[in-house]
Amino acid sequence: MAHGDTTGGFEKSPGWLDWHDGPSTPTFRLPAGAVDAHCHVFGPGAQFPYAPERKYTPCDASADELFALRDTLGFDRNVIVQATCHGADNRALVDALRRSEGRARGVATVRRDVTGEQLAELHDAGVRGVRFNFVKRLVDRVPTDSLDQIVAKIAPLGWHVVIYFEADDLPELYEFFSAIPTDVVVDHMGRPDVTKEPDGPEFALFLQFMRDNPNVWTKVSCPERLSVTGPRALEGEQHAYTDVVPFARRVVEEFPDRVLWGTDWPHPNLKDHMPDDGLLVDFIPQIATTPQLQQQLLVDNPRRLYWADSLHTAGD
Repeated sequence: MAHGDTTGGFEKSPGWLDWHDGPSTPTFRLPAGAVDAHCHVFGPGAQFPYAPERKYTPCDASADELFALRDTLGFDRNVIVQATCHGADNRALVDALRRSEGRARGVATVRRDVTGEQLAELHDAGVRGVRFNFVKRLVDRVPTDSLDQIVAKIAPLGWHVVIYFEADDLPELYEFFSAIPTDVVVDHMGRPDVTKEPDGPEFALFLQFMRDNPNVWTKVSCPERLSVTGPRALEGEQHAYTDVVPFARRVVEEFPDRVLWGTDWPHPNLKDHMPDDGLLVDFIPQIATTPQLQQQLLVDNPRRLYWADSLHTAGD
């Protein structure tokens, strides 16, 4: 199968950008035991069909290809997040977790009628959280009604909730999110508008949300989704995605024990460009500027959240 193909009789969405085959070698050396805490697997469609209700059809991006990227970039472990194109069919995710030999954990998508037996099977495979998507262009309806029922089922397992929303949605959902009793992980800093000031009222509300809720973590990932300046270094700058740096650095420095980072490979639904994952790794020291902050972001925090029941020394 050629890179970028979609198997199983599926056709990629028009204009789909395939993941970067052959990323550069990062100049930033990751600390031992580093975790890519946000990535996905897609299919392969011939083995794990895409969900009928999906909003997009991606190219295949297999577990083997993800683990090859892990090794190329220098990560030790992965946290694989269920993609919306697979709906609540977690078979591709579970397959990847089982093949990782303990080096991956997962975040699943489940429905309100999920059984205790099904949750136990997911836990055994390495799932440690469930994801709820509040981005209206990706889901048909905001899942507030089912979240409470699912949280009641997963809380006894020690799982957490991952929420994906956009900055404009936070005022409406602030109280609802604040009432979630488990740990909560926000994807991509709640997608701030980086054309606005990091000191402005929109981002201030997100920072207040984290201050008010010590159970809330966030991923300071996906500059390629948030940036307006884009992947090329601007004149006088050495690094790409510079407009995202003040936002992510602010979060890392204020909440160093509640931040995570991930590649977001294979970068679904990007319209503008497909990032070089090696350059994304080189973005990390721009937002976590000291070895201590890098250690917390890449090793200590994801280990605590995802491997708390089996902690070993870094790099095992």
